[in-house]
Amino acid sequence: MKQRRFCESKVYRFKRFMRKGYGAFASLRKVVNIGVVGGAVLTCMHVSTTSAQQVTGEEQQKVMEQELDEVMVTAFRIETPVNQTAKLVTVITKEQVERAPVQSIQDLLVYVANMDVVQRGGHGVQADISIRGGSFDQNAVLLNGVNLSNSHTGHYSFDIPVNLSDIERIEIIHGPSALIYGASAFSGGIHIITKKSADTRLQANIEAGMHNLRGMEIRGAAEIGKTTNSLSAGYNSSEGYIANSDYDIYNLFWQTHYQINEVNKLDLNLGLNDKKYGANTFYSAVYPEQYEHTRSYAGSIKGEFGTRLKVIPILYWNRHHDQFDLVRGTDFGRNFHRNDTYGANLIFTYQSRLGTTSLGGELRKEDIMSSVLGKPMAEAHRRYIMYDDRTNSSVALEHTVSWNWWVASAGVLMNHNTILSGQYKFYPSVNVSYRPVDEVRLYTSWSRSTRMPTFTDLYYTTETHHGNEGLRPERSESWDMGVKYKSRMVSGYLTGFLLWGRDMIDWVKETPDATKWVSWNMTKINTRGIEAGVKFRVGELVPLSYICYVLYIKLS
Repeated sequence: MKQRRFCESKVYRFKRFMRKGYGAFASLRKVVNIGVVGGAVLTCMHVSTTSAQQVTGEEQQKVMEQELDEVMVTAFRIETPVNQTAKLVTVITKEQVERAPVQSIQDLLVYVANMDVVQRGGHGVQADISIRGGSFDQNAVLLNGVNLSNSHTGHYSFDIPVNLSDIERIEIIHGPSALIYGASAFSGGIHIITKKSADTRLQANIEAGMHNLRGMEIRGAAEIGKTTNSLSAGYNSSEGYIANSDYDIYNLFWQTHYQINEVNKLDLNLGLNDKKYGANTFYSAVYPEQYEHTRSYAGSIKGEFGTRLKVIPILYWNRHHDQFDLVRGTDFGRNFHRNDTYGANLIFTYQSRLGTTSLGGELRKEDIMSSVLGKPMAEAHRRYIMYDDRTNSSVALEHTVSWNWWVASAGVLMNHNTILSGQYKFYPSVNVSYRPVDEVRLYTSWSRSTRMPTFTDLYYTTETHHGNEGLRPERSESWDMGVKYKSRMVSGYLTGFLLWGRDMIDWVKETPDATKWVSWNMTKINTRGIEAGVKFRVGELVPLSYICYVLYIKLS
């Protein structure tokens, strides 16, 4: 007797999503094979045709895993499938952001292995991020491909106008990454990528709690012709849990994505971030009544044109204002700063039978007007009597080749900064990965990077500190080796690394009785460590959320 099966699984394959919802297929327990996600990152992917056929559950699982492995990350100057990267890359997805019990981007980063987050207050008031033992000045922070690393001080690198509801994903690259993110990626890089689709038209979040805690976030998105537009606003405040720990934070972020045709597109980003907070012992325990008011403006326009030969131009501008009071509400130790960063990037990528070649260049100017940082101005400008600037120019060349189970890439960044008096520095990188079987990937990488001293390192001179105009750039070199494993039920990784640092910058006291900290180039700091992580997919057996256990071991 023949029986008709009502739970028969079928495979649906799409070459490109046309901004249509596909969540219905999940509720029907269908398998959706993603060929190209028309959001921001999947630019070219091979998708074979299929014919009507019966597909077993095991075959469906293999197909799905193969497709999901093709998620692209910017772990190189070109977009690369995450399963082919020879560097350790951690990706925080929008689904993880939505499920996580967090209030800020800094809260999210707490869950990443080998990343240390020192927060000073809730809702991302201020935080120092460290990757693999580096300092808060040694990480590159990017928003949609634009480097927002603050040349005034790394304390402000996360004064960015993005709300949690804007985030599509966050990519964290572990280890020196000058070839990928530029001269500021001494120990790693954090790349925040925002949503380009209007899958959620309107969403809002309101919270309240002790110490007069208030929070609100609202985001709306709409499609108008060939454009997708979104606007998000956030406000968070609290009276603080101890004296002088109150804060008020405002965020505003506008984004327009213009899909000119199937391959060409433009993205416009505009944002404002404003913070006022009591900085109780943030920088010195001697002065518990410190206070800070910062305001950041960010704007960028990014294009992407072509397929086989792709051209990516980027123009951007960031401005950061800061008022710092050593004693709140008084002129004692009060200073003002205005930091501007202007930049232009132009990237070419070409795909051929020999692999993918990327050639990119960046011209970036950083300046500061201040009441204490820089060199004396001929004529004062409002509150500012000091000024300094520098220009950083770089050219990067990289080639990636894939052969059978091997993927290899090699490249070099040539960098020049005007503080180096005509010197040109080269920072090479080599990465290799090998996949002996479907479930296992072995990888190794070697790279060099650098970090320019901040304007604070060079000039900050107060009652407690004294800058050093003669500082040299920091230099780093690293070697990684690891293995990744991925199956239906479990995935994991194990990575060992060595990181050599030279000309390290730190604040020291020249004598035990000295009253001021002075910025110096330390001789060297070497770091070695092991990173390991494992994820169990319990949802493959029962309809539960993924349970993830991460083990992090560091040897120093």
